[in-house]
Amino acid sequence: MASMVNAPASCISVQPQQLTLLPATRGFGCVHLKPRLPSPAVRKMMTMTPKMSMSAVPVENPVASNTNKLDIPIMVNGCSGKMGKAIISAAESAGLNVVPASFGSAQEAGQTVQVGTKEILVHGPSDRDSILESLLVEYPNLIVVDFTVPSAVNDNAELYCRVGVPFVMGTTGGDRDLLYKTVQDSKVYAVISPQMGKQVVAFLATMEIMAEQFPGAFSGYSLQVMESHQASKLDTSGTAKAVISCFQKLGVSFDMDQIQLMRDPQQQLELVGVPEEHLSGHAFHMYHLTSPDQTVSFEFQHNVCGRSIYAEGTVDAVIFLAKKVHLKVDKRIYDMRDVLREGNMR
Repeated sequence: MASMVNAPASCISVQPQQLTLLPATRGFGCVHLKPRLPSPAVRKMMTMTPKMSMSAVPVENPVASNTNKLDIPIMVNGCSGKMGKAIISAAESAGLNVVPASFGSAQEAGQTVQVGTKEILVHGPSDRDSILESLLVEYPNLIVVDFTVPSAVNDNAELYCRVGVPFVMGTTGGDRDLLYKTVQDSKVYAVISPQMGKQVVAFLATMEIMAEQFPGAFSGYSLQVMESHQASKLDTSGTAKAVISCFQKLGVSFDMDQIQLMRDPQQQLELVGVPEEHLSGHAFHMYHLTSPDQTVSFEFQHNVCGRSIYAEGTVDAVIFLAKKVHLKVDKRIYDMRDVLREGNMR
């Protein structure tokens, strides 16, 4: 057996250890053979302690500094919201460098948001271009994280693409076709996903596989969908829409306006079963399928309390995107399924 010894990061030193050889024995169902002793020449080689280099030239991690801290500056837009604050906390815990600037509404302009030890100045819409350009000069590897509001999605994306800053878009809503076209035309790197929770994304991917491989499997079935989020969420769940589209491919007839939205805290407590401490931050989804003759039913449900699952997924997306930018890969637009396929999540 060989033991690892202290060595530079680019090398591995191997020191042979003396082996203890067992005499030949006969056990139940097997025979242990006594190994032949090595020749004198081999024994002489075993007393040597050569250092074997696995790589002649060290390969630098594109997103890590010498102090093992991730050298990725990020700007979190929407930092005054609970999601933005959760992302900042997760980013700092992961060692990312959160820059002390953020974009918000005109009413928020000039405010300072305190998240842990970080103070972030919020800038309004009027000076966004000049602020972002100056930040890109100061932080050349800057990546923007957007968790703002649906009405700002397209304007924000146009800004990031105009200045040339890679970004992670976690905000739902907006004109999604225009969003993708804007990014595609600009050739800016971006991760765009209405769902940042890694495990939820894996569930969605499973649904898509089922819809692709078994089209029409639920033909004739009726569908009921309920989604419950905190009262501050203005739009219908993008996750619910994605799952419903899979059911439609499976043969279920359902219109998006049939989704039952729960935003009333009292109903969430009494009817949905949301814990009181998570009324201000949760995502509960229920999909109930019933056969035409009412004899068979299926139910899919995924419930999330808090925001940590989305914040951690966003940090993984930032790290993923930083690597793609550093490697200058041809593909520019990604989603969370690409992040999951990479397999290097924390």
